[in-house]
Amino acid sequence: MRKTPDNSPPSPSSPVTPMMAQYMTLKAQATDCLLFYRMGDFFELFFDDAKAAAATLDIALTSRGEHDGAPIPMCGVPVHSADGYLARLIKAGHRVAIAEQTETPAQAKARGGKTLVARDIVRYVTAGTLTEETLLDSRRDNMLVALAQVGGEGEIGLAAADISTGRFETMIVRSVDLPAELARLRPSETVVAEGSSLDIADAHAFDRAAFSSSRAEDALKRLFSVATLDGFGQFGRPELAAMGGLIAYLDHAGKGKLPFLAPPLRQTSGGHVAIDAATRESLEIVATMAGSRAGSLLGAVDRTVTGAGARLLGQDLSAPLMDLSLIEGRLGLVALFHDDAGMRDQVRAVLRALPDVGRALGRIALGRGSPRDLGQLRDGLGEARLLRERLGRLDDPPVLLARLLPALDGHGALVDALSRALVSAPPTETANGGYIADGYDPSLDELRRMAGDGRRAIAALEAKYREQTGISSLKIRHNGVLGYHVEVPARAADALMVPTSGFTHRQTLAGVVRFNSVDLHEEAGRVAQAGAHALVAEAAHLEELISAVLARKGDIARAASALARLDVAGALAERAAEGGWQRPRFVAEDGTGSCLDIIGGRHPVVEDALRRDGQAFVANDCRLSPDDRLWLVTGPNMGGKSTFLRQNALIVILAQAGAYVPAQSATLSLVDRLFSRVGASDNLAKGRSTFMVEMVETAAILAQATQRSFVILDEVGRGTSTYDGLALAWAVVEAVHEVNACRCLFATHYHELTRLAETLPSLSLHHVRAREWKGDLVLLHELAQGPADRSYGLAVARLAGLPAAVLKRAKDVLARLEAGKAKTGGIAAGLDDLPLFAAAGAQVEDMPDPLRAAIDAIDADALSPRDALDHIYRLKQLAATAQAD
Repeated sequence: MRKTPDNSPPSPSSPVTPMMAQYMTLKAQATDCLLFYRMGDFFELFFDDAKAAAATLDIALTSRGEHDGAPIPMCGVPVHSADGYLARLIKAGHRVAIAEQTETPAQAKARGGKTLVARDIVRYVTAGTLTEETLLDSRRDNMLVALAQVGGEGEIGLAAADISTGRFETMIVRSVDLPAELARLRPSETVVAEGSSLDIADAHAFDRAAFSSSRAEDALKRLFSVATLDGFGQFGRPELAAMGGLIAYLDHAGKGKLPFLAPPLRQTSGGHVAIDAATRESLEIVATMAGSRAGSLLGAVDRTVTGAGARLLGQDLSAPLMDLSLIEGRLGLVALFHDDAGMRDQVRAVLRALPDVGRALGRIALGRGSPRDLGQLRDGLGEARLLRERLGRLDDPPVLLARLLPALDGHGALVDALSRALVSAPPTETANGGYIADGYDPSLDELRRMAGDGRRAIAALEAKYREQTGISSLKIRHNGVLGYHVEVPARAADALMVPTSGFTHRQTLAGVVRFNSVDLHEEAGRVAQAGAHALVAEAAHLEELISAVLARKGDIARAASALARLDVAGALAERAAEGGWQRPRFVAEDGTGSCLDIIGGRHPVVEDALRRDGQAFVANDCRLSPDDRLWLVTGPNMGGKSTFLRQNALIVILAQAGAYVPAQSATLSLVDRLFSRVGASDNLAKGRSTFMVEMVETAAILAQATQRSFVILDEVGRGTSTYDGLALAWAVVEAVHEVNACRCLFATHYHELTRLAETLPSLSLHHVRAREWKGDLVLLHELAQGPADRSYGLAVARLAGLPAAVLKRAKDVLARLEAGKAKTGGIAAGLDDLPLFAAAGAQVEDMPDPLRAAIDAIDADALSPRDALDHIYRLKQLAATAQAD
């Protein structure tokens, strides 16, 4: 858990200015956040905040005034470009409190004297509470997660929200499953109660009282304006506590202004395929191990044309479904677009032009919306209605499409109002107006006409003054300080300086002199008054439009979700058409177990890379059945074993996510858990070596895999000595076969394991083919039945460029080792008589322990010193006998 740093300002042990006193008061409220203190057109930072920000942003660190005799460190960023600096600070792990001026200098002056302008913290900016386009990745969710434990219960409540779109979900998880769920959600920020025993890296501790299940229920009812939560589902106390903590945290971050949240969607632990963090990392589902989207499964599959579609596709791949009807619903929609290329192109063209409706709604609901966001809703909902009409003409629409289409309709009145009210391309800022269309409000049009007439009158004055003074370079200009004024070159200013000229001197600069006049002052007043009234009128219309949007926010969110689902289906159809992918077929499990029958399967990421290099991918079959559910795969390094293992796991993910798959055909029964132990690296932060990481991941698989699971294991045992590694690999294969009884692909270089095929009936041997031709190794990347004839390790080393002398020496050593192996019967000699895993386990349980029995029989309280000595000798003799056995 991330500890709150002591980042408070120094106590004012010496007199401080009113401004610095105000800063320190606000900084005390900001606690662990950097404080952005608004001063005019800049956000300023002081003391340690300034040092931290300057180092992160690589900006100049200056000073302002003194504190305790030392200069006060200071740095600042312009308000107009603050978003870019905020993004860098948040990415670096900082949290920021924004302190804005809450009154104008005129209002402060009206309070009396030289009173300091009032300021207050208006918002906390954290990684999980972002909504601005400039701070977010348009193609990735931005999840905030809250976790709660209630009493001594072992279950953990999880609440997750993306406030940029309103996505809100909750679930109860076991502690053992929590890492997998966090890996699925990839939260930008995690919040737990102060004093929580949950060990979550970088979690932020928040007010413990907020994680109250009873208070949470009341808060949820108020948020959704309902009398009971029964319509949303039956929530357990841990879920309510987590939702309460999340809502309270959002309320704190927004300073009392809550974002739009859709009604909470209750997830169940069995609703999607369980994929732990290690498996997600090794399979590189939504990001590579280096954190890049490119090179991941998502990167290889994504053909979406909207940010919302890209985010939804990432969610689908992160949580493949366990509900066959939902899977078939998604596949049916993909099939519609796959089979009708013309329709697919038309729909994708419409979607490509759409704005991000969901995130525009999120900004509006949080009070950070702009006229441009309203314009995005107008355009998005208008196109959604046209899309609804086009797709609604289908005679026999897929089930999922029939459910989606109603969400795209019903927004006509709102779209009409926004279309009439807004200009075609509304601005992002409201300060200068100009976003309400002409003809919407006659009174506003009149105010604009008056302002326009005034500006034309000012232009006429300029021409009049030039003629009157004879100064052809005379101009009437405007700025925020002087307003409208006359400006002439300094060399021509003398004529306007005389008292009878009709001009009043205002300002002298290096090359120009500025004046005012009675006529100009009167016209400027009329322009300013009309302009100010026009701005007020536009602001009132903006509030009305925002209120109309918020009244339909639930319907708008559903429309945004429907558009995203259409984009995902069209994208998956496009990808399938590009690569010749096929629709997977699901079958129910029979009485004997599960199946995974893939013909001509391919790895989507590797195939893409090879295609770019002009090479073809070698497809392979994977046909696991109840009586052949564990494949032992041998062969040389670089021969394609790991690729084969991974591609089948990725095909399972795609199929259960509702996508077509890169294969000639794929028939499978549902997979409940997916495990991958392919490759490993050390975890120095937790003090774990590569081998320790491997064993921890393998232990998790053996403890959690069920008969419906799919497991891929690569080179188990390679991180330790040959004998230890072989022994562990041998035992793991037996355990997977006898105890877990799941579908499994097990790749190994321990050729001795092939002897297990003689004793394990559901295990079969396979190898990746390779041949040596004229001294060179040719890797065929084809999977064939039976064990590999040799390891080809020296040939691979030759390909890697090892020196010839080293290779020759290795060949000599290998010859001696193989000769010794032949004499002794090999490293696996004596394993033929070893009982199977299940029998050995039972044997261990049933074997009596004479030493333990002898100790249990001793009545310690009744022993004399002589009896105790006799017992010690007898126990030593029993221990020696047991050791000899």
